[in-house]
Amino acid sequence: MSAEISKNRKARHEYHILDTYEAGVELKGTEVKSIRAGKVNIADSFARVEKGQLFLYGCDIQPWETAGSWFQHQSRRPRRLLVHKAEILKLEQQTAQKGNTLVCLRMYWKNRRVKIEVGVAKGKSITDKRHALKDHVEKREAQREMQRFNKGH
Repeated sequence: MSAEISKNRKARHEYHILDTYEAGVELKGTEVKSIRAGKVNIADSFARVEKGQLFLYGCDIQPWETAGSWFQHQSRRPRRLLVHKAEILKLEQQTAQKGNTLVCLRMYWKNRRVKIEVGVAKGKSITDKRHALKDHVEKREAQREMQRFNKGH
């Protein structure tokens, strides 16, 4: 069972997602409490392979109000992502190709642990975005027409 914490809706609009990976997140105690309270934003987050490890940047986890100042965490600090070494090597090869990047797609709970879905992505052009939006609108209108037709019969 996985309960979604946060989702990056902008990512699927801005990028073609080529492949997805699941990664654990190394967190502090106050960060977990803030995530449980829903004070997390992954809209601008991305991952990068550095020195054989995978790090998450731009993930905004707000400080927990009731913690003392010595227990607080920085809201936008780099966080280490926990994946197998073979996956790190694959991700490093895929991001070495021109135009590919690692984008955070969603954050969710899995067996009482916080997981991040990271996608290998390639940027869309403006025309691709327009076509995707046009297809989405057409599908929505067709679905409405079908519902209206089925409601009458």
